[in-house]
Amino acid sequence: MSTNRTFSRGAHAGIDTVNDYVAINDLFHERGWTDGFPIIPPTEKLVGQMLAYCDRPWDRPVAKIPPRYGEATPVRLATNAVMAGCRPEYFPVVVAAIEALCEEPFNLYGLQATTHPVSPFIIVNGPIAKELGINSGYGALGSGCRSNATIGRAVRLSLVNIGGAQPGTGDMATFGSPAKYSYLAAENEAESPWEPLHVERGFPPEASTVTVIGAECPHNVNDHQSITGVGILKMIAGTMATTGNNDVYNIEPHPAVIIGPEHARTIAADGYSKADVKRYLFENATLPLQRFSRENIERRFLVTYKERYGDAGSAVPVPMFQRAEDLLVVVIGGPGKHSAAVPTFGVTVPITRAIQTVGGAFATSVEQFK
Repeated sequence: MSTNRTFSRGAHAGIDTVNDYVAINDLFHERGWTDGFPIIPPTEKLVGQMLAYCDRPWDRPVAKIPPRYGEATPVRLATNAVMAGCRPEYFPVVVAAIEALCEEPFNLYGLQATTHPVSPFIIVNGPIAKELGINSGYGALGSGCRSNATIGRAVRLSLVNIGGAQPGTGDMATFGSPAKYSYLAAENEAESPWEPLHVERGFPPEASTVTVIGAECPHNVNDHQSITGVGILKMIAGTMATTGNNDVYNIEPHPAVIIGPEHARTIAADGYSKADVKRYLFENATLPLQRFSRENIERRFLVTYKERYGDAGSAVPVPMFQRAEDLLVVVIGGPGKHSAAVPTFGVTVPITRAIQTVGGAFATSVEQFK
């Protein structure tokens, strides 16, 4: 795609790249360079402003994005960030997210090419979330916040335009997902009773990080009645326990649970640490083997987990994931008695990376946090 270059010098005869906004958008849409929404034309000036927040060689790839393994150079990423509507100061988050997604254990190739309705879910932690106004409260995974919407969109456009994940070619999702437009929020660290996700994963509190998860859309847990921690956890476990999610069929899945601040306070007040939450959900988010179809039992469970289920009865419990520590627990949202289960692609590992920024209030060296 020509958005691997900037559009500043005119990619189509007869189009004024500064003023002919409608024609530029028509052209980009016809060539499959957008997500269906209008884009900001990536002029040389705007791309240059984005690159002012990057101190790496602009033509040297920070990663190669599958399935096409296109080279994600800063200039190409900046082009897509401009198209997405990002402010320049958002750019370090985009770069860090792309680097995290392209780490081999994440299995971005699998996520990009699968028929499963899955998309990278990006969670931002640390001081940069507040500095950039990344929403962690009311509507954090919805509309209305420029940083959430455009950073997530810049990542998606990069996966399409550099990685080649156009629907029906590189992206084979059967019916797709609204999360393929943008799927990003900050953790609500101020309202969480537990240590933030990035601290749990080995970073100091003052670090700014992105964590990427290959996830489905959130599955809501509506619980306005429980007044105990165990009551809420029982409801979350019930929502997690489904026959059709990918995690139950894979050897090392890493699903996530989003806990709303009100639920989190109730759970913590009853003495549950984050490790306790994970252990409870591992032990209780289960279904009896008989709930699965005969074909799935014979072709999946008796193949992948033959030793466990080969001689087991039909009532044996099947856990939704394989180890308590593999569950990610994060607090996101505003007031309201809701939480969410977030199943994943199953064959993917969450990755957390420090955000390398340049100048300003959030200057940080990535080397400091390795």
